Amino acid sequence: MPMNRVCEMTGAEFPLFAFSHCRDVVAAVSKAGGFGVLGATRFSPDQLEEELAWIDAHVDGAPYGVDVLVPEVIDPRVRGLSDNKSRAGAIDPKYQGFVNSVLGDHGIAPEARMPILKERMGITPENGLALMEVAFRHPIRLIANALGIAPPAMIEEGKKRGVPVAALVGAKEHAIRQAEAGVDIIVAQGTEAGGHCGEVSTLVLIPEVVRELARAGHRIPVLAAGGIMTGGQMAGMMAAGAQGAWTGSIWLATPEAETSEAFRDKMIVARSRDTIRSRSRTGKPARQLKTAWHEAWDDPQGPGTLPMPLMGMVSEPAFARIERKAAAGNEGARELVSYFVGQGVGLVEQVRSSRQVVQDFREEFVGAVSGLGSLLEE
Repeated sequence: MPMNRVCEMTGAEFPLFAFSHCRDVVAAVSKAGGFGVLGATRFSPDQLEEELAWIDAHVDGAPYGVDVLVPEVIDPRVRGLSDNKSRAGAIDPKYQGFVNSVLGDHGIAPEARMPILKERMGITPENGLALMEVAFRHPIRLIANALGIAPPAMIEEGKKRGVPVAALVGAKEHAIRQAEAGVDIIVAQGTEAGGHCGEVSTLVLIPEVVRELARAGHRIPVLAAGGIMTGGQMAGMMAAGAQGAWTGSIWLATPEAETSEAFRDKMIVARSRDTIRSRSRTGKPARQLKTAWHEAWDDPQGPGTLPMPLMGMVSEPAFARIERKAAAGNEGARELVSYFVGQGVGLVEQVRSSRQVVQDFREEFVGAVSGLGSLLEE
């Protein structure tokens, strides 16, 4: 029997939603009773087709979803750039020089030219919509959008196919706008979260969003996101009005994840204060593990960051170089290894399988709920 409305809508057995860029994590979580959500942004449409076909073949009929990014607000500086060749041409060569300087300080040889991303790669509205079309060709049970109001095409297609549309928000007024646009599920994400996030803490945001939606007459379930790494935290957020947890960082410390061994090692020793909310990877504020890369780009003496998607065109090839050199034993490169991760990284103590994480969440959740119930009986 479904636990609540969000479980009824998505088919989830236990409302633990696992956002991951790795298909192995998605399949493992869904088969274990959670709900895997594949982050599609790192793929081209053709690549996403391959990833989803693999999930369909390996998820054993369990429900899963897809998360795409269709940014609502486009920086005026990039509106007229329609392909990655023109975008690359708009980037001043000084940025590649600055990349070479930062990496050179850590023993990584320079590259004269910045690699150009393949076409249909990068965070743009047209790319997001193309990925959405691919996602709807598969038996998904949820599609989610971040970086603004879910586009009308997504909402219309979701209703047509009976696929709930979720939207990520970082403020109560954003939740109301999404509800008025017609989304089915709100993912309220606090500033503790990894990746793109706002400035309000999860503990404040969840009851604020739940209350505001109720006042406006919207019966829309809310998922809590941001810093949730245990079943006890999940229970606390559900006590505050959420119907489940949307998690991301916890899955980065699993052997199935796309993260490197070097990054997983850094996660285990990192403190919650070792993350930073910076524009230096995508062009929009995103929380990630802090390294000398962020210090250099956020320094007033640096060239400053570029708007999305140009900043990603500068940073992603650089981080690919960093990972390659770190894997080859370059200790300087290892110092620069970073990824999108939330403040909950301070709660990571070991690498666990995705299945084990789901099991631990279940047990911790039951223990927390039982503990609260026993307090009321005393």
